[in-house]
Amino acid sequence: MIQRELIDTAWVPGGEKLELFKHDQDFMIVLGHNELMSTRKWGSEEALATMAWERIRNSRRPHMLIGGYGMGFTLRAALKVMPENAQATVVELVPEIIEWARGPMAHVQQGCLDDPRVNLLMGDVSTVIGAGMGDYDAILLDVDNGPDGLVREDNNVLYSLAGLRAAKRALTPDGVLAIWSAGPDPAFTRRLEKAGFFVNEVKVASRSNGKGPKHVIWFASKKE
Repeated sequence: MIQRELIDTAWVPGGEKLELFKHDQDFMIVLGHNELMSTRKWGSEEALATMAWERIRNSRRPHMLIGGYGMGFTLRAALKVMPENAQATVVELVPEIIEWARGPMAHVQQGCLDDPRVNLLMGDVSTVIGAGMGDYDAILLDVDNGPDGLVREDNNVLYSLAGLRAAKRALTPDGVLAIWSAGPDPAFTRRLEKAGFFVNEVKVASRSNGKGPKHVIWFASKKE
């Protein structure tokens, strides 16, 4: 039996310890007993990008803000569908996540971080969103296990009423806010509506072949 090998650890600023494991040819990033992401399951992370793109594809010079690099599946999917004049700004809080992407998982990221359309920022995506004013055609958030601050309590700010209203200000008039979650949250759906969004909640399989547990993506567009 092949044993799981611990490759490295990292601490989320103001949060918990993350561990990077390798099992045979697969990698997984784990928090405690929770597997946050894995190279075995990435279908819903890709859908976050491709389904958001379908909603903004008529933008003249599309600008997509991606909160949380993760294992790069969302960014890679976005770059496959976006044109050459597009821009993808990626905001990652944990430096080791990028070190792992460029190091032991370099074959997974496939050079996406070096694409000329990509602007990588290290820091808190809530700060970047708060500074925005009609700058982004799409804001994609996959910084936690959903709107519950599992990895980092400060992530709750992103999903608060004030945080959602900040995201609304940062979007273009026809922009879309897309938020990934491991499961449904009816209270969060109502909060999005209260913040001034029309909401479309979509269930997506965790694996690209349509199998595995279902994850949730909220697509929110401005009411006015």
